[in-house]
Amino acid sequence: MSADHPATLVAFAKQQNTKHLLVGDFRRAVIPQYDAMVTDEKSPIYRYAKRAYFVIDKNGVVKYVKVMDNPLDLLDPAEVLKTVKASAS
Repeated sequence: MSADHPATLVAFAKQQNTKHLLVGDFRRAVIPQYDAMVTDEKSPIYRYAKRAYFVIDKNGVVKYVKVMDNPLDLLDPAEVLKTVKASAS
């Protein structure tokens, strides 16, 4: 899920030739429910999404959550892939 504007998501999907659905929360209604939002009065953005990773199975059950403190830190893809494979079985 992205906090980007829907037009930004459409442009990104087109540029990357993405076939899967990109989900957005531009109004930031869902992101706080996953504890993935920062509200900082000193920031020019004020409310922004943290870099977070979620794996949700086809039944809507959250199987994996990782919220990063530093938005520059990326998760090892092998860690997410392991969770995806485990929830697929």
